[in-house]
Amino acid sequence: MHAEAAAPLVFIVESDASVRDALESLIRAEGWRSLAFASAGEFLNHPRVAGPSCLLLEVHLPDLHGLELQQRVADRSDMPIIFITGDTDIQTVVNAMKAGALEYLAKPFRNDELLCAISFALERSQAVLSREAAARTVRDCYASLSGRERQVMELVASGWLNKQIGAALGVSEITVKVHRSKMTRKMKAASVPDLVMKAKTLGLKNVPMPNRSFFRSFEGFASAPIHLPQAHAST
Repeated sequence: MHAEAAAPLVFIVESDASVRDALESLIRAEGWRSLAFASAGEFLNHPRVAGPSCLLLEVHLPDLHGLELQQRVADRSDMPIIFITGDTDIQTVVNAMKAGALEYLAKPFRNDELLCAISFALERSQAVLSREAAARTVRDCYASLSGRERQVMELVASGWLNKQIGAALGVSEITVKVHRSKMTRKMKAASVPDLVMKAKTLGLKNVPMPNRSFFRSFEGFASAPIHLPQAHAST
């Protein structure tokens, strides 16, 4: 059993009260938390909850079609959707899955089938949240870098050597090593491949390796403005 405070949360949007009650009992028996709503509006008015979650969603609701609700919460990638409905219209199923639904279960479904789908959805939710947390950490580390350290990071992640970086930025190789050491420590990078992955997370561009005409075409890099990548909105 999960500890109540840390238990994943299963949202239920179902207009049938008896179905809502049955689903809540089943979910809580597995050690998960549940929050049930009779309409899409009730669900949308509820504040977001931190932690792993998923949504059990009926297609036909009194105020909003399930597919429309799915569209309205499309930004919540950490909350996979499982449709539970008696509607087996093929086009509805296709539209739901194309829009990113994790599963589409036609009533009546087996309890073990639903529980398996919920378990998978919550695992996916946790994975998304973990990736988002890791990305926030990388952005926070990057924000701590000086402008010069960010330039050095961009070039190191692009595969440049210290002497090439020094020539491009107009500083000595020793100075590059100092900036590189500070940058690596602040970014908490265990290796160059790790730094490359962090650069990809930040959306930093790859700078082509220098060639014969490099120093003429690249002379403005050292004085170019530094732009901090924008953090994505929380979901």
